[in-house]
Amino acid sequence: MYYVNQNVKNLKRVFDQNSRKEYLRLDLNENPGGISQEFIDKVLADVSPQFLAEYPETLEFSEKLADYLNTDKEHICLVNGSAEGIRYVIEAFTEPGGTIVGVTPTYAMFEVYSEMYGRNYIPVTYTSEMKMSTERIISKLDKDVQLLILVNPNNPVGNTYTEEEFQEIFAKARELEITILVDEAYHYFYPNTFIQYAINNRHVLVTRTFSKLFSMAGARLGYVVGCPEEIELVQKLCTPHNVNAFAELFAQKIIETPGMIDELIEKHNSGREYLKKNLSDLGYEYEGDAGNFIFIKPKTDADVLVENMKQDGILIKSYDGIGKFGKCLRVTTGEKKYMKMFLKTLLKLDVI
Repeated sequence: MYYVNQNVKNLKRVFDQNSRKEYLRLDLNENPGGISQEFIDKVLADVSPQFLAEYPETLEFSEKLADYLNTDKEHICLVNGSAEGIRYVIEAFTEPGGTIVGVTPTYAMFEVYSEMYGRNYIPVTYTSEMKMSTERIISKLDKDVQLLILVNPNNPVGNTYTEEEFQEIFAKARELEITILVDEAYHYFYPNTFIQYAINNRHVLVTRTFSKLFSMAGARLGYVVGCPEEIELVQKLCTPHNVNAFAELFAQKIIETPGMIDELIEKHNSGREYLKKNLSDLGYEYEGDAGNFIFIKPKTDADVLVENMKQDGILIKSYDGIGKFGKCLRVTTGEKKYMKMFLKTLLKLDVI
């Protein structure tokens, strides 16, 4: 008998296959400048015919990454971008009909995977001031909830959780026997991390990616951190050789290059502060405590502005229903020269 999974059939997905190569890309939270061509050429010099012909090996990189994270490889599962890790966590730690709680708006794939696997996703909405309190989250938790998803910092709002806030949520989750997934895709744009909770406690997992600060979105590499008992379950869901050898090579070289990560952070932070200061001086309202993105309330229609920006070679996004802002712009932040280009175009086009 022919069969179609109705959960998959009913999914609403958007696949944008438009070419983005000739644009300044400030729409998907990538690093607009990337890493240097000199660094890329140096890394590629280690690529041989044998390297390309063999299936990728993960032991060396897993050990290097574990050392970098001050843990051991049994606490890490490498995945093909953190989105794959999120999918496996949902599959491993919730059941069909089970309940997942997460804030909204956030990374769309949390809800997509929930629908795909027949889970019940309970959203926690922000206040009109775009704030998220621990009380709002905890109020949605009960014994029927199997997974709580937190994003720190959260995309697209940019809010974060303090140590005290996380401890309060963690205590409630333990009381109710709820697994916690903390997505730290934007960790390097906000130094506070909850990775030690994942290393030292059962039922807490952290996902990270090399796509953002590390500028490797095109290579697809991420990882899940947790106790060995949980990591073993995630690992069982991985396909054989799921991690790209090129991605491992580049990630390892970035980790091993002295000062490279600090330089990437400094370049981003300098550009972000430049943009925020100039937006304030020009009378623009904006929101976003952390991350490599920011909400901006334009003077004119956000959707029209997005299209006009594209005509000028810059890709950004518009969002609707964002608290007091209503419809606004979401712009990736990055190195100062790219923020100057964006600001110049914004002032040219956003005119009443």
